[in-house]
Amino acid sequence: MTIIVSADRHRDGISAVAARLAPYLGIAFAVVLLDQVSKSLATRFLRGGEILPITPFADLVLAHNRGVAFSFLADASGWQRWLFTALAIAAAAFIFKLLVQPGGTPLFRAALALVLGGALGNAIDRSWQGHVVDFIHLHWREVYDFAIFNVADCAITAGAALLVLAEIRRSRAA
Repeated sequence: MTIIVSADRHRDGISAVAARLAPYLGIAFAVVLLDQVSKSLATRFLRGGEILPITPFADLVLAHNRGVAFSFLADASGWQRWLFTALAIAAAAFIFKLLVQPGGTPLFRAALALVLGGALGNAIDRSWQGHVVDFIHLHWREVYDFAIFNVADCAITAGAALLVLAEIRRSRAA
């Protein structure tokens, strides 16, 4: 009988973790899905170098980034593909570990989920294609010109901003 009770407690513990994880893994999955679908559409309908104006400050422009943020190390010999893929997978594992642990506010967990989805979205590109597909370009006339980015980058940036906000809220509550 003791073995059955122990097994039931273990199963209940797993159920609690799964229930706690579900919404946040759903967010991460939605980010990966939206990222991959948008990159597929950009690759299908845009040609390299073609500029498709959307608003006075935003264009769609297909770009393949072999580096990381702002094309850092894009001109390296190819080793960066596997290094950045490995770093993204390590970051995803660490974030998953944080999500499994009890505690943390819903804002903190949602922020982690956004970063997780973005990291996985770009890791998929990098491992399958050897580059990340970027296609969103923001600018303001000829005064401001931002790097071309994608949905995964947006999720990572939003997640990072929400992590800062969650920490500010946590420190004020303490």
